[in-house]
Amino acid sequence: MLHWVQYIRGYVKIKVWGYSTERLLNLCGNHDILVWDIVNHGDYDTMKISVRGFFALKPLLKKTGTRAAVLQKYGLPFLMSKMQKRKMFVAGLLGCLLFWVIMAGYIWNIEIEGNYVLTEDVLLDYLDERGVHVAMKKSRLQIEDLEKALREEHDIITWTSVQVKGTTLLIHIKENEMPDYEQNETTREDGIDLIATKSGIVSYIITRSGVPQVALGDTVEKGDVLVSGAVPVYNEDTTVRKYQFVQSDADILLRYTESVSVKRDILYDEKLYSGRQKKMIMLGVNDKEWNLRFGKVPYEQYDISGEKKQVRLLDRLYLPIFYGEKTIQEYEMVKKKHTSDEMNAIMQEEWRKITATLDEKGVQITEKNVTIKKYDNNWVLNARMQLEEAAVESVPTETEPVVLETDDVPQEEDAGE
Repeated sequence: MLHWVQYIRGYVKIKVWGYSTERLLNLCGNHDILVWDIVNHGDYDTMKISVRGFFALKPLLKKTGTRAAVLQKYGLPFLMSKMQKRKMFVAGLLGCLLFWVIMAGYIWNIEIEGNYVLTEDVLLDYLDERGVHVAMKKSRLQIEDLEKALREEHDIITWTSVQVKGTTLLIHIKENEMPDYEQNETTREDGIDLIATKSGIVSYIITRSGVPQVALGDTVEKGDVLVSGAVPVYNEDTTVRKYQFVQSDADILLRYTESVSVKRDILYDEKLYSGRQKKMIMLGVNDKEWNLRFGKVPYEQYDISGEKKQVRLLDRLYLPIFYGEKTIQEYEMVKKKHTSDEMNAIMQEEWRKITATLDEKGVQITEKNVTIKKYDNNWVLNARMQLEEAAVESVPTETEPVVLETDDVPQEEDAGE
């Protein structure tokens, strides 16, 4: 605390020499003149003293026959004196502080944590639709409304926390591992049919609710009803008196055949880099970007690579200023030919992609016949597969309720008979 008081008032480091330095120090103590950091250098002493104390030192120097000279000046009074001579520097400093204060009122960085199923791009697009984006004013941000909207608009999000630290908007979310999606229109009280979404042969069927319309081994077409949600109630003469509408529930697998063909060329283009390159500086403000280079790019074909960084003053205080360095590399396109081993690896990778895609859709391969044919300029993969999947969709039943004829409705007996 004493150091800050001394800095505000100002102090100097002096050199003292002469007849009786010890007597001078004693007189300083008698006159309440504070000196500190006294160091003896043999022929002279150095010490620090306040500005006010230095001016009060003059009669004591004459009385003791000693002399003093200022070596260094410290403190705010001397700094302000220098600043008065550098008006442009002071103006620039004040301008920077003003710019910092203004920029601190905006959001310049958005960080999302805790998302696994929902990608960052999806969440950023949603935030942009709600008017939450980089370069928005902090005062326009409604944190509680944003937290509520994130939970309501995304069923998988069970918890949210939105914070503003510096110029960074921090969004923490927690996703539900087993989301409870709201029931759709197919869960209404009306009857629900199960229909085929592909043409094929019924290879497996177990019905838990509804009336099955097909049996094991039947051939069905796309759109055929597999299980009806209209359960008939019969009269004594086996005619349908009415229908009880239920939601059909069944496990059904359809088997069908599908062919796939993939062709890949042996020749391919490859970039051959010459080793010639140029550097350029990138500067950016918000969404705008400028590349600073000397002269035009002397290459016909070239790649530009590099990275940019955002100016950060403190841990979470970002500014809308970007900088970086980019490299321009010259190249030329040359034709090359894959070897047999490379082509075989490429075709194997194509087959892996096909099986991975089917697996993601829940489609099982029960039988397959895969051939790879080699030609002069390309290789062709042909696959004929027998597939099995639950190609079933729920739709409202199309069965109409039974309308009773007037004559069929039993009449109430006359109360007077």
